Amino acid sequence: MSRWRVSPITDLPVVSDGGPDDAVWYPLQHALGIDAFGTNVFVAGHVDQVLVEEHDEGKSGQQELYVVLDGSASFELDGEETRVERGDALAVTEPSVRRRARALTAGTMLLVVGSANGPFESTWNPAHFTGIPRPE
Repeated sequence: MSRWRVSPITDLPVVSDGGPDDAVWYPLQHALGIDAFGTNVFVAGHVDQVLVEEHDEGKSGQQELYVVLDGSASFELDGEETRVERGDALAVTEPSVRRRARALTAGTMLLVVGSANGPFESTWNPAHFTGIPRPE
């Protein structure tokens, strides 16, 4: 078993929630064998595409970090809107905050990192990752 792994993000498998207008989703946490925290990259195909569905992490207790790697996004946080540009980081440290994000530019690339105290347990449906091998 390797103690590290390097891969271009776009060489990783892509998964989907199954919606016809889903952003491209690279499941970094799953594909790279990370167990301590969740991390994904979402890429918008068009302006106004949803990058983060509306949700909160009250049940999981996760804090989340969002980093715009390219483009720009609009976040709605408990009803307040904020614009996040390339190179900006947004931390949601209170799990109960309702959040959602949409792309303001085509090609917006959003890195999402989440973790709670204790071992990380993904809230994603395991069926999303069927057929994607985990590193040994």
